[in-house]
Amino acid sequence: MIVDINHGDVGDAAAADPAIETTGEAGQTALRHGAQDRDPVVAHEDLEGEQDKEWLARYEQVHVGVFGTPLRVMDHGKGTRIWDIDGNEYLDFLAGIAVNSIGYAHPQWVRTISEQAGLVAHTSNYFATKPQIELAAKLIELAGAPDGSHVYFGNSGAEANEAALKLAKLHGRTLPGAASSLGGKPARILALTNGFHGRTMGALSATWKPAIRKPYEPLVPSVQFIEAGDRVSLFEAFARTGKGKYGEGPVAAVILELIQGEAGVRPLDPDYVAAVRNICDANNALMIVDEVQTGIGRTGQWFAFQREDLSGGVTPDVVTFAKGVAGGFPMGGMIAFGQKLSDLFTPGIHGSTFAGNPLGASVALTTLGVIERDGLLANARERGEQLREGIMASGNPLFEYVRGRGLLLGIQLTRPCAHAAMNWALEHGLIVNPVAPDTLRLAPALIVSEADVREGVSILARIPQDLPND
Repeated sequence: MIVDINHGDVGDAAAADPAIETTGEAGQTALRHGAQDRDPVVAHEDLEGEQDKEWLARYEQVHVGVFGTPLRVMDHGKGTRIWDIDGNEYLDFLAGIAVNSIGYAHPQWVRTISEQAGLVAHTSNYFATKPQIELAAKLIELAGAPDGSHVYFGNSGAEANEAALKLAKLHGRTLPGAASSLGGKPARILALTNGFHGRTMGALSATWKPAIRKPYEPLVPSVQFIEAGDRVSLFEAFARTGKGKYGEGPVAAVILELIQGEAGVRPLDPDYVAAVRNICDANNALMIVDEVQTGIGRTGQWFAFQREDLSGGVTPDVVTFAKGVAGGFPMGGMIAFGQKLSDLFTPGIHGSTFAGNPLGASVALTTLGVIERDGLLANARERGEQLREGIMASGNPLFEYVRGRGLLLGIQLTRPCAHAAMNWALEHGLIVNPVAPDTLRLAPALIVSEADVREGVSILARIPQDLPND
């Protein structure tokens, strides 16, 4: 199925599901799938039911323990709501960690995946499909990438960043200071403290968190960390380039997130980001912006770098994406800006069996189409402001301030009780994430409604003060 994301009929979706309301300003429409005004979720002392306990016990018998014990066993979702196997309803303000961008069971998404599965789900990359080609072209367009830009598809954010780091290594080999015949040394990749880029070996090498790095060391060499936001650390790293006993190889790339999501939803200073761009330009280094979490409308623009208050108005050389691009289907990828950089990837030098399969590409086109047609970028900005203002006006003394952009927000708590706060909210029907001991992360679906936000804020406002610290 080829979905025309510029000329879709919202009326068809509304007819397919009466839970969709089409509203908006200035001719825009916004899906409100399953998000009508309703009574708040009923509070329960203990939402964990008997079926949940039984299935969680079975989970622990058959799954490795890397995820710990899951909070619930979920059964089905619709719009911004999800139900566990005991029938308890939750308002989801995490959306699968910023993945379910158009909510659960969106009728157009369900229709697309069903129809495409009936045509062809997988072909391998010995062949191309129309959805794959159309999706790559659309992503280049939405990113505003120049002529000659190309896309590489993967299956996750980690794979997207693996591709970007491989591209950076190829670029590094073209730098004169890395030429061994001229006395050069291997090019370096700079990553930021508190950054998170994935758990596969290459991406993990650029991920800061020591607890997940140390068990696997030594990792990929020539990746170095600099202090996030510190220009002196940035300049000193570049200044170490040179021959001789103390000199190091040239910098091939700097990889960074404009909002460090796993560090507690912490935006970088846009002036710092502009400084990174300038020093990369001066040294022929690449600027890689990891938009795995911030991309695909999450901050109120297609990509976070398109917000001047995050990027300082600069354009990256490479953008990686994943999470929300296919609305729940596993997909990620990388956009290489310009022909010269794209040409570094030649046949056989990188690849993936499942990457860019027509099933994922089709639902990604539908996801982008819903976001574009239904004004969900504007909705992300508006509901994000409503959420931020509502939290700060709630009067809950646990809440110090809110940071982030659009619908990627972090509530800074006055003490480190985020896990207890999350558990209390879950027991009262709201899903949020303790991304740090003193921070709750909020990342609702882009279809979240005014009523959803009011309901979520009303639950957050009631989180008690006497919770135990983490």
